[in-house]
Amino acid sequence: MLRANYHTHTTFCDGDNAAEEMVQRALELGFEHLGFSGHMDEEIHMDWPAYTAEIARLRAAYAHDLDIICGVELDTLYDPSSCPGAEYVIGSTHYVDVDVPFSRAVDYSEEVSQRLCDECFGGDWYAMCRSYYELEAQVYDRLSCTFVGHFDLITRFNDQMRSFDEDDPRYMTPALEAMEHLVSQGVPFEINCGAHNRGRKAELYPRRSLLKALHDFGGQILINSDAHQTKVLNGSFDVAVQRAIACGFTHVNVLAHTPSDSVEMRQVPLDTL
Repeated sequence: MLRANYHTHTTFCDGDNAAEEMVQRALELGFEHLGFSGHMDEEIHMDWPAYTAEIARLRAAYAHDLDIICGVELDTLYDPSSCPGAEYVIGSTHYVDVDVPFSRAVDYSEEVSQRLCDECFGGDWYAMCRSYYELEAQVYDRLSCTFVGHFDLITRFNDQMRSFDEDDPRYMTPALEAMEHLVSQGVPFEINCGAHNRGRKAELYPRRSLLKALHDFGGQILINSDAHQTKVLNGSFDVAVQRAIACGFTHVNVLAHTPSDSVEMRQVPLDTL
């Protein structure tokens, strides 16, 4: 079993459990590493000093049992200076870059997504997807992120809405262009299990065809549960490992503290999980 997660939310942002509850669950699961990654974006932004102080306290208190890392999930459209001292950054695109008097988040609700499409893209979902991926392609340039979060979040409601065909070249072409560009910059991608482990989507992020393309482009992966509750801290890890192997990957990356207290990325063979 994979004994690490780096996409973890708590009551400091939109999670249901306190950070220490997440630590205790990680210990129950036999985790070796736990990375916290509270949201910093235009709609959800933490009390950063309070968050970092609590993660530092937990790291010291559980130092002999668990490697705790203080990270952040930063949005492509948010200011990187908002999270000084983060040990790693998840670069996530939750929004389309439009000026509207309501949420511009692609994962807020079906109604908001449809309104964004109708009012900003003339009802053309493929135009909205292209705009999303053009912004997604900039995530490393804007944030210098450690890895890319839920790459194809634009599909969040598509299982229910069926607004666009995810095999259509009008969708796949901008997605693949963004992915290839990011791979060329050397930034890894997470396989994000969040929507799958909460029963919201049949697929993981990235979906199978994009994950296979990521392998073919020479990309690297981490596997994360995107846990907002203790019960899914390792949710769908088994599915993600098998999906990664089926798409040709042989290793998954993990983050860990070094003896000098920096954070490094290490590789773990998938066939040992």
